[in-house]
Amino acid sequence: MEKDARPNWDSPMQFVLACVSYAVGLGNVWRFPYLCQMHGGGGFLIPYFIMLLVEGVPLFYMELAIGQKMRLGSIGAWTAISPYLGGVGLASVVTSLYLCLYYNIINAWSFWYLFHSFQSVLPWAVCPINANRTAPIEECERASPTQYFFYRETLNISSTIEENGGIHTGQALCFLLTWVITYLCVVRGVQSTGKVVYFTATFPYVVLFIYLIRGFTLHGAVNGVKYMFTPKMDQLANPTTWINAATQIFFSLGLGFGSLIAFSSYNQYNNNFERQAITVSLINSGTSIFASIVTFAIYGFKATINYENCLERTRILLLNTFNLAEDTINMDNVFEWIEKLNATYPEQFNEIANDTGNCDLEKELATAVEGPGLAFIVYSEAITNMPLSQLWSVLYFIMLLLLGVGSMLGNITAIITPLQDFKAASLFLAGLVCLFCLLLGLGFTTTSGNYWFTIFNDYGATFSLLFIVLIEVITVSYIYGIKRFEKDIEDMLGHRPNWYWKIMWVAISPLLLIVLFVFYIVNYIMGGTPTYQAWDKEEVSFKTDKQTNRLTEGQTYADRHLTPPRSVVE
Repeated sequence: MEKDARPNWDSPMQFVLACVSYAVGLGNVWRFPYLCQMHGGGGFLIPYFIMLLVEGVPLFYMELAIGQKMRLGSIGAWTAISPYLGGVGLASVVTSLYLCLYYNIINAWSFWYLFHSFQSVLPWAVCPINANRTAPIEECERASPTQYFFYRETLNISSTIEENGGIHTGQALCFLLTWVITYLCVVRGVQSTGKVVYFTATFPYVVLFIYLIRGFTLHGAVNGVKYMFTPKMDQLANPTTWINAATQIFFSLGLGFGSLIAFSSYNQYNNNFERQAITVSLINSGTSIFASIVTFAIYGFKATINYENCLERTRILLLNTFNLAEDTINMDNVFEWIEKLNATYPEQFNEIANDTGNCDLEKELATAVEGPGLAFIVYSEAITNMPLSQLWSVLYFIMLLLLGVGSMLGNITAIITPLQDFKAASLFLAGLVCLFCLLLGLGFTTTSGNYWFTIFNDYGATFSLLFIVLIEVITVSYIYGIKRFEKDIEDMLGHRPNWYWKIMWVAISPLLLIVLFVFYIVNYIMGGTPTYQAWDKEEVSFKTDKQTNRLTEGQTYADRHLTPPRSVVE
Protein backbone atom coordinates (compact mmCIF):
# COMPACT_ATOMS: atom_id res chain seq x y z
CA MET A 1 0.00 0.00 0.00
CA GLU A 2 2.92 2.36 0.77
CA LYS A 3 4.43 1.70 -2.64
CA ASP A 4 1.09 2.31 -4.31
CA ALA A 5 0.97 5.74 -2.61
CA ARG A 6 4.26 6.70 -4.23
CA PRO A 7 4.00 9.83 -6.43
CA ASN A 8 3.92 9.23 -10.18
CA TRP A 9 4.79 11.16 -13.29
CA ASP A 10 1.73 12.88 -14.74
CA SER A 11 2.28 11.04 -18.02
CA PRO A 12 4.78 8.73 -19.73
CA MET A 13 5.89 11.76 -21.77
CA GLN A 14 7.05 13.50 -18.60
CA PHE A 15 9.21 10.51 -17.74
CA VAL A 16 10.73 10.38 -21.24
CA LEU A 17 11.46 14.11 -21.15
CA ALA A 18 13.05 13.77 -17.71
CA CYS A 19 15.34 11.00 -19.03
CA VAL A 20 16.16 13.02 -22.16
CA SER A 21 16.90 16.13 -20.09
CA TYR A 22 19.17 14.08 -17.84
CA ALA A 23 20.97 12.05 -20.53
CA VAL A 24 21.39 14.84 -23.09
CA GLY A 25 23.96 17.05 -21.43
CA LEU A 26 27.11 19.04 -21.97
CA GLY A 27 29.04 16.02 -23.24
CA ASN A 28 26.80 15.87 -26.32
CA VAL A 29 28.01 19.37 -27.20
CA TRP A 30 31.63 19.40 -26.06
CA ARG A 31 32.80 15.75 -26.02
CA PHE A 32 31.19 13.87 -28.92
CA PRO A 33 32.30 16.38 -31.63
CA TYR A 34 35.84 16.13 -30.26
CA LEU A 35 35.77 12.33 -30.55
CA CYS A 36 34.49 12.56 -34.12
CA GLN A 37 37.31 14.94 -34.92
CA MET A 38 39.92 12.69 -33.31
CA HIS A 39 38.73 9.34 -34.63
CA GLY A 40 37.98 9.60 -38.30
CA GLY A 41 34.98 11.90 -38.66
CA GLY A 42 31.97 9.93 -39.91
CA GLY A 43 33.90 6.69 -39.47
CA PHE A 44 33.62 7.09 -35.68
CA LEU A 45 29.86 6.58 -35.97
CA ILE A 46 30.39 2.89 -36.79
CA PRO A 47 31.93 1.86 -33.43
CA TYR A 48 29.71 4.41 -31.68
CA PHE A 49 26.45 2.79 -32.81
CA ILE A 50 27.80 -0.73 -32.28
CA MET A 51 28.58 0.18 -28.67
CA LEU A 52 25.15 1.76 -28.34
CA LEU A 53 23.57 -1.59 -29.27
CA VAL A 54 25.78 -3.88 -27.17
CA GLU A 55 26.27 -1.67 -24.13
CA GLY A 56 24.18 1.50 -23.98
CA VAL A 57 20.61 0.40 -24.66
CA PRO A 58 20.73 -2.92 -22.70
CA LEU A 59 22.13 -1.32 -19.54
CA PHE A 60 19.75 1.64 -19.83
CA TYR A 61 16.84 -0.83 -20.18
CA MET A 62 18.07 -2.80 -17.14
CA GLU A 63 18.21 0.23 -14.82
CA LEU A 64 14.74 1.40 -15.87
CA ALA A 65 13.35 -2.08 -15.24
CA ILE A 66 14.88 -2.26 -11.76
CA GLY A 67 13.50 1.12 -10.72
CA GLN A 68 10.01 0.48 -12.08
CA LYS A 69 9.79 -2.99 -10.54
CA MET A 70 11.04 -2.08 -7.07
CA ARG A 71 9.51 1.44 -7.00
CA LEU A 72 12.37 2.57 -4.79
CA GLY A 73 15.52 4.66 -5.11
CA SER A 74 18.87 3.00 -5.72
CA ILE A 75 19.57 2.02 -2.09
CA GLY A 76 16.11 0.54 -1.50
CA ALA A 77 15.99 -1.17 -4.92
CA TRP A 78 19.28 -3.02 -4.50
CA THR A 79 18.51 -3.87 -0.88
CA ALA A 80 15.21 -5.38 -2.06
CA ILE A 81 17.12 -7.52 -4.57
CA SER A 82 19.49 -8.68 -1.85
CA PRO A 83 20.13 -7.29 1.65
CA TYR A 84 23.84 -7.64 0.93
CA LEU A 85 23.66 -5.33 -2.11
CA GLY A 86 22.48 -2.15 -0.43
CA GLY A 87 26.06 -0.92 -0.77
CA VAL A 88 25.65 -0.79 -4.56
CA GLY A 89 22.85 1.74 -4.17
CA LEU A 90 24.82 3.63 -1.54
CA ALA A 91 27.80 3.78 -3.92
CA SER A 92 25.53 5.29 -6.59
CA VAL A 93 24.31 7.94 -4.14
CA VAL A 94 27.86 8.83 -3.06
CA THR A 95 28.98 9.06 -6.69
CA SER A 96 26.04 11.34 -7.54
CA LEU A 97 26.82 13.46 -4.48
CA TYR A 98 30.42 13.71 -5.62
CA LEU A 99 29.25 14.89 -9.05
CA CYS A 100 26.78 17.39 -7.59
CA LEU A 101 29.53 19.08 -5.60
CA TYR A 102 31.18 20.44 -8.75
CA TYR A 103 28.75 20.10 -11.67
CA ASN A 104 26.89 23.31 -10.91
CA ILE A 105 30.07 25.36 -11.30
CA ILE A 106 29.70 24.80 -15.06
CA ASN A 107 26.20 26.25 -14.84
CA ALA A 108 27.67 29.16 -12.85
CA TRP A 109 30.11 29.83 -15.72
CA SER A 110 27.17 29.77 -18.15
CA PHE A 111 25.32 32.32 -16.01
CA TRP A 112 28.44 34.49 -15.87
CA TYR A 113 28.77 34.51 -19.67
CA LEU A 114 25.02 35.00 -20.10
CA PHE A 115 24.98 38.08 -17.87
CA HIS A 116 28.01 39.52 -19.70
CA SER A 117 26.32 38.99 -23.06
CA PHE A 118 24.06 42.03 -22.55
CA GLN A 119 26.70 44.55 -23.57
CA SER A 120 27.24 46.63 -26.70
CA VAL A 121 30.60 44.90 -27.21
CA LEU A 122 31.07 41.37 -25.90
CA PRO A 123 33.81 41.52 -23.23
CA TRP A 124 35.63 38.51 -24.71
CA ALA A 125 35.76 40.14 -28.16
CA VAL A 126 38.50 42.66 -27.33
CA CYS A 127 41.31 42.96 -24.81
CA PRO A 128 40.71 45.39 -21.94
CA ILE A 129 42.94 48.46 -21.60
CA ASN A 130 45.67 48.44 -18.94
CA ALA A 131 45.68 50.65 -15.85
CA ASN A 132 47.67 53.39 -17.62
CA ARG A 133 45.14 53.37 -20.47
CA THR A 134 47.98 53.25 -22.99
CA ALA A 135 47.63 49.74 -24.41
CA PRO A 136 45.75 46.45 -23.99
CA ILE A 137 46.61 44.32 -20.96
CA GLU A 138 49.77 42.38 -21.75
CA GLU A 139 48.44 39.02 -20.54
CA CYS A 140 45.48 39.33 -22.91
CA GLU A 141 47.72 40.28 -25.86
CA ARG A 142 49.88 37.22 -25.29
CA ALA A 143 46.88 34.93 -25.33
CA SER A 144 43.60 36.03 -26.94
CA PRO A 145 40.56 38.01 -25.72
CA THR A 146 38.44 34.84 -25.39
CA GLN A 147 41.11 32.98 -23.41
CA TYR A 148 41.80 36.00 -21.22
CA PHE A 149 38.13 36.46 -20.40
CA PHE A 150 37.71 32.81 -19.43
CA TYR A 151 40.90 32.28 -17.45
CA ARG A 152 41.33 35.73 -15.93
CA GLU A 153 37.91 37.44 -15.80
CA THR A 154 35.76 34.33 -15.26
CA LEU A 155 38.06 32.13 -13.20
CA ASN A 156 40.77 34.58 -12.08
CA ILE A 157 42.85 31.44 -12.17
CA SER A 158 45.99 30.98 -10.08
CA SER A 159 49.29 29.75 -11.50
CA THR A 160 49.27 26.51 -9.47
CA ILE A 161 46.81 24.37 -7.55
CA GLU A 162 48.62 25.18 -4.29
CA GLU A 163 48.03 28.92 -4.71
CA ASN A 164 44.66 30.03 -3.37
CA GLY A 165 43.61 33.65 -3.69
CA GLY A 166 40.19 33.39 -2.12
CA ILE A 167 36.66 33.15 -3.52
CA HIS A 168 35.71 34.89 -6.77
CA THR A 169 32.68 36.89 -5.62
CA GLY A 170 30.96 36.99 -9.01
CA GLN A 171 31.37 33.26 -9.50
CA ALA A 172 30.15 32.56 -5.96
CA LEU A 173 26.96 34.55 -6.60
CA CYS A 174 26.36 32.72 -9.89
CA PHE A 175 27.02 29.42 -8.09
CA LEU A 176 24.47 30.37 -5.42
CA LEU A 177 21.94 31.21 -8.14
CA THR A 178 22.39 27.82 -9.81
CA TRP A 179 21.73 26.02 -6.52
CA VAL A 180 18.64 28.12 -5.80
CA ILE A 181 17.26 27.19 -9.23
CA THR A 182 18.15 23.52 -8.67
CA TYR A 183 16.34 23.53 -5.32
CA LEU A 184 13.21 25.13 -6.79
CA CYS A 185 13.16 22.49 -9.55
CA VAL A 186 13.32 19.49 -7.19
CA VAL A 187 11.63 20.83 -4.06
CA ARG A 188 8.34 19.02 -4.72
CA GLY A 189 9.81 15.91 -6.28
CA VAL A 190 8.35 14.70 -9.56
CA GLN A 191 5.53 17.24 -9.31
CA SER A 192 8.01 20.12 -9.81
CA THR A 193 10.65 18.26 -11.82
CA GLY A 194 8.00 16.96 -14.22
CA LYS A 195 6.99 20.51 -15.11
CA VAL A 196 10.54 21.81 -15.49
CA VAL A 197 11.67 19.09 -17.93
CA TYR A 198 9.17 20.23 -20.55
CA PHE A 199 11.43 23.26 -20.95
CA THR A 200 14.91 21.88 -20.14
CA ALA A 201 14.45 18.93 -22.50
CA THR A 202 13.02 20.81 -25.48
CA PHE A 203 14.40 24.35 -25.60
CA PRO A 204 18.03 23.26 -26.25
CA TYR A 205 16.78 21.65 -29.48
CA VAL A 206 15.19 24.94 -30.50
CA VAL A 207 18.52 26.72 -29.98
CA LEU A 208 20.46 23.96 -31.76
CA PHE A 209 18.09 24.17 -34.72
CA ILE A 210 18.47 27.96 -34.86
CA TYR A 211 22.24 27.54 -34.69
CA LEU A 212 22.09 24.89 -37.40
CA ILE A 213 20.36 27.30 -39.77
CA ARG A 214 22.70 30.14 -38.80
CA GLY A 215 25.73 27.86 -38.96
CA PHE A 216 25.11 26.84 -42.55
CA THR A 217 24.89 30.49 -43.58
CA LEU A 218 28.34 31.24 -42.16
CA HIS A 219 31.30 31.61 -44.47
CA GLY A 220 33.25 28.34 -44.59
CA ALA A 221 30.74 26.29 -42.57
CA VAL A 222 30.55 23.68 -45.32
CA ASN A 223 34.29 23.01 -44.89
CA GLY A 224 33.69 21.89 -41.31
CA VAL A 225 30.67 19.71 -42.12
CA LYS A 226 32.55 18.04 -45.01
CA TYR A 227 35.43 17.36 -42.63
CA MET A 228 33.07 15.69 -40.15
CA PHE A 229 31.40 13.41 -42.67
CA THR A 230 34.59 12.44 -44.52
CA PRO A 231 35.34 9.06 -42.92
CA LYS A 232 38.89 7.97 -42.15
CA MET A 233 38.30 4.25 -42.06
CA ASP A 234 41.85 3.45 -40.91
CA GLN A 235 40.77 4.65 -37.44
CA LEU A 236 38.57 1.55 -37.11
CA ALA A 237 41.76 -0.47 -36.61
CA ASN A 238 42.69 1.71 -33.64
CA PRO A 239 41.57 0.11 -30.32
CA THR A 240 41.36 3.54 -28.68
CA THR A 241 38.60 4.48 -31.12
CA TRP A 242 36.44 1.61 -29.87
CA ILE A 243 37.29 2.28 -26.22
CA ASN A 244 36.33 5.95 -26.58
CA ALA A 245 33.10 5.02 -28.37
CA ALA A 246 32.17 2.65 -25.52
CA THR A 247 32.98 5.14 -22.77
CA GLN A 248 31.15 7.97 -24.54
CA ILE A 249 27.99 5.82 -24.70
CA PHE A 250 28.40 4.75 -21.07
CA PHE A 251 28.84 8.20 -19.55
CA SER A 252 26.49 10.02 -21.92
CA LEU A 253 23.51 7.88 -20.89
CA GLY A 254 24.26 8.51 -17.20
CA LEU A 255 24.49 4.86 -16.17
CA GLY A 256 25.38 3.93 -12.60
CA PHE A 257 24.46 7.20 -10.87
CA GLY A 258 21.09 5.89 -9.69
CA SER A 259 19.24 8.67 -11.53
CA LEU A 260 17.54 6.32 -13.98
CA ILE A 261 16.45 3.99 -11.17
CA ALA A 262 15.07 6.99 -9.26
CA PHE A 263 13.21 8.39 -12.27
CA SER A 264 11.66 5.05 -13.26
CA SER A 265 10.59 4.36 -9.67
CA TYR A 266 7.91 7.04 -10.17
CA ASN A 267 6.41 5.24 -13.20
CA GLN A 268 3.14 3.37 -13.28
CA TYR A 269 3.85 -0.33 -12.70
CA ASN A 270 2.82 -1.35 -16.22
CA ASN A 271 4.54 1.51 -18.03
CA ASN A 272 6.27 0.42 -21.27
CA PHE A 273 9.84 1.23 -20.24
CA GLU A 274 11.28 -1.03 -22.99
CA ARG A 275 10.11 1.32 -25.74
CA GLN A 276 11.15 4.32 -23.67
CA ALA A 277 14.68 2.95 -23.11
CA ILE A 278 15.17 2.55 -26.87
CA THR A 279 13.62 5.96 -27.58
CA VAL A 280 15.73 7.90 -25.06
CA SER A 281 18.94 6.13 -26.11
CA LEU A 282 18.35 6.95 -29.77
CA ILE A 283 17.39 10.56 -28.96
CA ASN A 284 20.59 10.92 -26.94
CA SER A 285 22.78 9.59 -29.75
CA GLY A 286 20.87 11.53 -32.39
CA THR A 287 21.40 14.71 -30.37
CA SER A 288 25.14 14.05 -30.28
CA ILE A 289 25.23 13.84 -34.07
CA PHE A 290 22.95 16.87 -34.45
CA ALA A 291 25.13 18.91 -32.07
CA SER A 292 28.24 17.75 -33.94
CA ILE A 293 26.90 19.05 -37.24
CA VAL A 294 26.28 22.42 -35.60
CA THR A 295 29.71 22.34 -33.93
CA PHE A 296 31.53 21.42 -37.14
CA ALA A 297 29.72 24.20 -38.99
CA ILE A 298 31.12 26.57 -36.35
CA TYR A 299 34.51 24.84 -36.63
CA GLY A 300 34.43 25.36 -40.39
CA PHE A 301 33.58 29.03 -40.00
CA LYS A 302 36.30 29.63 -37.39
CA ALA A 303 38.91 27.61 -39.31
CA THR A 304 38.13 29.42 -42.58
CA ILE A 305 38.38 32.84 -40.89
CA ASN A 306 41.74 31.89 -39.33
CA TYR A 307 42.97 30.44 -42.62
CA GLU A 308 42.01 33.55 -44.59
CA ASN A 309 43.51 35.82 -41.93
CA CYS A 310 46.73 33.84 -42.27
CA LEU A 311 46.64 34.27 -46.06
CA GLU A 312 46.04 38.01 -45.67
CA ARG A 313 49.00 38.36 -43.28
CA THR A 314 51.18 36.45 -45.71
CA ARG A 315 49.97 38.59 -48.62
CA ILE A 316 50.80 41.83 -46.81
CA LEU A 317 54.18 40.45 -45.73
CA LEU A 318 55.09 39.62 -49.34
CA LEU A 319 53.88 42.99 -50.63
CA ASN A 320 55.91 44.90 -48.05
CA THR A 321 59.04 42.75 -48.28
CA PHE A 322 59.31 42.81 -52.08
CA ASN A 323 57.74 46.27 -52.70
CA LEU A 324 54.98 44.92 -54.92
CA ALA A 325 51.87 46.77 -56.05
CA GLU A 326 48.79 46.34 -53.84
CA ASP A 327 46.76 44.44 -56.44
CA THR A 328 49.61 42.13 -57.47
CA ILE A 329 48.83 39.42 -54.91
CA ASN A 330 45.35 38.34 -53.87
CA MET A 331 43.99 35.59 -51.65
CA ASP A 332 43.74 33.15 -54.54
CA ASN A 333 47.34 33.35 -55.75
CA VAL A 334 49.31 33.73 -52.50
CA PHE A 335 50.89 30.28 -52.80
CA GLU A 336 51.82 30.86 -56.45
CA TRP A 337 53.64 34.06 -55.50
CA ILE A 338 55.40 32.31 -52.63
CA GLU A 339 56.86 29.79 -55.08
CA LYS A 340 57.70 32.50 -57.63
CA LEU A 341 59.42 34.82 -55.15
CA ASN A 342 61.26 31.95 -53.50
CA ALA A 343 62.69 30.96 -56.89
CA THR A 344 63.50 34.55 -57.92
CA TYR A 345 64.85 36.01 -54.64
CA PRO A 346 65.93 32.99 -52.57
CA GLU A 347 68.15 34.88 -50.09
CA GLN A 348 65.64 37.64 -49.40
CA PHE A 349 62.78 35.15 -49.20
CA ASN A 350 64.70 32.97 -46.75
CA GLU A 351 64.56 35.77 -44.18
CA ILE A 352 60.77 35.59 -44.04
CA ALA A 353 60.34 31.89 -44.88
CA ASN A 354 59.25 30.92 -41.37
CA ASP A 355 56.33 33.35 -41.56
CA THR A 356 54.99 32.29 -44.95
CA GLY A 357 53.48 29.23 -46.56
CA ASN A 358 52.19 27.70 -43.33
CA CYS A 359 48.51 28.47 -43.85
CA ASP A 360 46.64 25.16 -43.98
CA LEU A 361 42.86 24.84 -43.75
CA GLU A 362 43.06 21.09 -43.14
CA LYS A 363 45.28 21.56 -40.11
CA GLU A 364 42.97 24.25 -38.81
CA LEU A 365 40.04 21.85 -39.01
CA ALA A 366 42.06 19.08 -37.34
CA THR A 367 42.75 21.17 -34.22
CA ALA A 368 40.71 19.23 -31.67
CA VAL A 369 39.33 20.92 -28.56
CA GLU A 370 36.95 19.54 -25.93
CA GLY A 371 35.40 20.45 -22.60
CA PRO A 372 35.34 24.04 -21.34
CA GLY A 373 37.92 24.96 -23.99
CA LEU A 374 35.34 24.22 -26.67
CA ALA A 375 32.24 25.48 -24.87
CA PHE A 376 33.63 28.72 -23.43
CA ILE A 377 36.58 29.61 -25.70
CA VAL A 378 36.16 28.24 -29.22
CA TYR A 379 32.41 28.87 -29.41
CA SER A 380 32.81 32.30 -27.80
CA GLU A 381 35.46 33.26 -30.33
CA ALA A 382 33.25 32.15 -33.20
CA ILE A 383 30.30 34.10 -31.78
CA THR A 384 32.33 37.33 -31.76
CA ASN A 385 32.74 37.03 -35.54
CA MET A 386 28.97 36.78 -36.15
CA PRO A 387 26.68 39.73 -36.83
CA LEU A 388 24.38 40.40 -33.85
CA SER A 389 26.86 38.51 -31.69
CA GLN A 390 25.02 39.44 -28.47
CA LEU A 391 21.90 37.60 -29.66
CA TRP A 392 23.82 34.45 -30.56
CA SER A 393 25.71 34.61 -27.28
CA VAL A 394 22.51 34.82 -25.22
CA LEU A 395 20.94 31.89 -27.09
CA TYR A 396 24.06 29.77 -26.81
CA PHE A 397 24.60 30.22 -23.08
CA ILE A 398 20.91 29.72 -22.30
CA MET A 399 21.20 26.40 -24.15
CA LEU A 400 24.32 25.43 -22.14
CA LEU A 401 22.56 26.42 -18.95
CA LEU A 402 19.48 24.31 -19.69
CA LEU A 403 21.61 21.30 -20.63
CA GLY A 404 23.46 21.63 -17.34
CA VAL A 405 20.33 22.16 -15.25
CA GLY A 406 18.62 19.18 -16.87
CA SER A 407 21.51 16.91 -15.94
CA MET A 408 21.63 18.35 -12.42
CA LEU A 409 17.97 17.45 -11.88
CA GLY A 410 18.81 13.80 -12.51
CA ASN A 411 21.89 13.89 -10.29
CA ILE A 412 20.14 15.52 -7.35
CA THR A 413 17.11 13.23 -7.73
CA ALA A 414 19.47 10.24 -7.46
CA ILE A 415 20.43 11.50 -3.98
CA ILE A 416 17.07 12.69 -2.70
CA THR A 417 14.89 9.75 -3.81
CA PRO A 418 16.72 7.00 -1.82
CA LEU A 419 16.74 9.25 1.26
CA GLN A 420 13.01 9.96 0.88
CA ASP A 421 12.43 6.21 0.90
CA PHE A 422 13.48 6.40 4.56
CA LYS A 423 10.49 8.74 5.16
CA ALA A 424 12.54 11.93 5.33
CA ALA A 425 10.61 15.18 4.78
CA SER A 426 10.86 16.20 1.13
CA LEU A 427 11.16 19.99 1.51
CA PHE A 428 13.68 19.79 4.34
CA LEU A 429 15.70 17.02 2.68
CA ALA A 430 15.98 18.76 -0.71
CA GLY A 431 17.05 21.98 0.96
CA LEU A 432 19.60 20.22 3.15
CA VAL A 433 21.20 18.37 0.23
CA CYS A 434 21.36 21.53 -1.91
CA LEU A 435 22.82 23.58 0.96
CA PHE A 436 25.41 20.90 1.69
CA CYS A 437 26.56 20.77 -1.95
CA LEU A 438 26.54 24.57 -2.19
CA LEU A 439 28.80 25.05 0.82
CA LEU A 440 31.28 22.36 -0.17
CA GLY A 441 31.19 23.48 -3.80
CA LEU A 442 32.27 27.03 -2.97
CA GLY A 443 35.84 25.75 -3.19
CA PHE A 444 35.41 25.57 -6.96
CA THR A 445 34.86 29.34 -7.08
CA THR A 446 38.31 30.08 -5.68
CA THR A 447 41.28 30.99 -7.88
CA SER A 448 42.52 27.40 -7.84
CA GLY A 449 38.98 26.03 -8.18
CA ASN A 450 39.36 25.16 -11.86
CA TYR A 451 42.21 22.76 -11.06
CA TRP A 452 40.07 21.07 -8.41
CA PHE A 453 37.21 20.94 -10.91
CA THR A 454 39.50 19.11 -13.33
CA ILE A 455 40.53 16.59 -10.67
CA PHE A 456 36.94 15.92 -9.59
CA ASN A 457 35.64 15.73 -13.14
CA ASP A 458 38.32 13.39 -14.44
CA TYR A 459 39.07 11.22 -11.42
CA GLY A 460 35.99 11.49 -9.23
CA ALA A 461 33.63 8.92 -10.68
CA THR A 462 35.21 7.15 -13.67
CA PHE A 463 36.35 3.95 -11.98
CA SER A 464 33.49 3.85 -9.51
CA LEU A 465 30.80 4.13 -12.20
CA LEU A 466 32.29 1.32 -14.25
CA PHE A 467 32.54 -0.83 -11.15
CA ILE A 468 28.99 -0.01 -10.00
CA VAL A 469 27.40 -0.88 -13.35
CA LEU A 470 29.51 -4.03 -13.64
CA ILE A 471 28.25 -5.19 -10.22
CA GLU A 472 24.68 -4.25 -11.25
CA VAL A 473 24.65 -6.35 -14.42
CA ILE A 474 26.39 -9.31 -12.73
CA THR A 475 23.92 -9.11 -9.84
CA VAL A 476 20.87 -9.08 -12.11
CA SER A 477 22.16 -11.86 -14.36
CA TYR A 478 23.75 -14.24 -11.85
CA ILE A 479 22.62 -13.39 -8.29
CA TYR A 480 19.06 -12.20 -8.70
CA GLY A 481 18.87 -14.52 -11.72
CA ILE A 482 18.10 -13.78 -15.35
CA LYS A 483 15.03 -16.06 -15.27
CA ARG A 484 13.59 -14.21 -12.31
CA PHE A 485 14.36 -10.88 -13.97
CA GLU A 486 12.55 -12.08 -17.10
CA LYS A 487 9.46 -12.87 -15.04
CA ASP A 488 9.53 -9.43 -13.44
CA ILE A 489 9.63 -7.81 -16.87
CA GLU A 490 6.82 -10.05 -18.09
CA ASP A 491 4.77 -9.03 -15.05
CA MET A 492 5.21 -5.35 -15.95
CA LEU A 493 5.10 -5.47 -19.77
CA GLY A 494 3.08 -8.58 -20.50
CA HIS A 495 5.92 -10.24 -22.40
CA ARG A 496 9.42 -11.49 -21.69
CA PRO A 497 12.54 -9.79 -23.09
CA ASN A 498 13.78 -11.40 -26.30
CA TRP A 499 17.09 -13.19 -26.84
CA TYR A 500 18.95 -9.98 -27.71
CA TRP A 501 18.46 -8.44 -24.26
CA LYS A 502 19.36 -11.68 -22.46
CA ILE A 503 22.58 -12.20 -24.42
CA MET A 504 23.65 -8.62 -23.73
CA TRP A 505 22.95 -8.85 -19.98
CA VAL A 506 24.44 -12.28 -19.45
CA ALA A 507 27.57 -12.08 -21.61
CA ILE A 508 28.36 -9.15 -23.91
CA SER A 509 27.77 -6.15 -21.62
CA PRO A 510 29.62 -7.62 -18.59
CA LEU A 511 32.60 -8.57 -20.77
CA LEU A 512 32.70 -5.11 -22.32
CA LEU A 513 32.57 -3.44 -18.89
CA ILE A 514 35.41 -5.66 -17.66
CA VAL A 515 37.50 -4.67 -20.71
CA LEU A 516 36.80 -0.96 -20.05
CA PHE A 517 37.62 -1.35 -16.37
CA VAL A 518 40.92 -3.13 -17.08
CA PHE A 519 41.76 -0.58 -19.79
CA TYR A 520 41.40 2.32 -17.38
CA ILE A 521 43.43 0.64 -14.65
CA VAL A 522 46.24 -0.18 -17.10
CA ASN A 523 46.06 3.28 -18.64
CA TYR A 524 46.29 4.86 -15.20
CA ILE A 525 49.27 2.71 -14.15
CA MET A 526 51.11 3.14 -17.45
CA GLY A 527 50.47 6.87 -17.51
CA GLY A 528 53.35 7.62 -15.15
CA THR A 529 53.33 10.68 -12.91
CA PRO A 530 50.04 12.51 -13.48
CA THR A 531 50.30 16.11 -14.68
CA TYR A 532 47.92 18.99 -15.13
CA GLN A 533 47.99 22.20 -17.15
CA ALA A 534 48.16 25.54 -15.38
CA TRP A 535 47.83 29.13 -16.52
CA ASP A 536 51.13 31.00 -16.01
CA LYS A 537 50.45 34.73 -15.84
CA GLU A 538 53.98 36.03 -15.40
CA GLU A 539 56.16 33.74 -17.51
CA VAL A 540 53.94 32.45 -20.26
CA SER A 541 56.10 30.36 -22.58
CA PHE A 542 53.53 30.33 -25.36
CA LYS A 543 54.12 28.44 -28.58
CA THR A 544 52.91 30.00 -31.78
CA ASP A 545 50.87 28.03 -34.28
CA LYS A 546 52.89 28.43 -37.48
CA GLN A 547 49.88 27.86 -39.70
CA THR A 548 48.05 30.92 -38.47
CA ASN A 549 50.65 32.79 -36.41
CA ARG A 550 48.27 32.64 -33.44
CA LEU A 551 47.99 30.76 -30.18
CA THR A 552 46.09 27.49 -30.27
CA GLU A 553 43.74 26.37 -27.51
CA GLY A 554 45.71 24.89 -24.60
CA GLN A 555 48.95 26.72 -25.41
CA THR A 556 48.21 29.27 -22.72
CA TYR A 557 49.04 26.58 -20.18
CA ALA A 558 52.23 25.49 -18.51
CA ASP A 559 52.52 21.80 -17.60
CA ARG A 560 52.04 20.87 -13.96
CA HIS A 561 51.45 17.50 -12.31
CA LEU A 562 48.06 15.92 -13.06
CA THR A 563 46.77 14.94 -16.48
CA PRO A 564 43.34 13.29 -16.24
CA PRO A 565 42.55 10.00 -17.97
CA ARG A 566 38.90 10.69 -18.67
CA SER A 567 36.07 13.16 -18.22
CA VAL A 568 32.85 12.18 -16.47
CA VAL A 569 30.76 15.19 -17.54
CA GLU A 570 29.19 13.56 -20.58
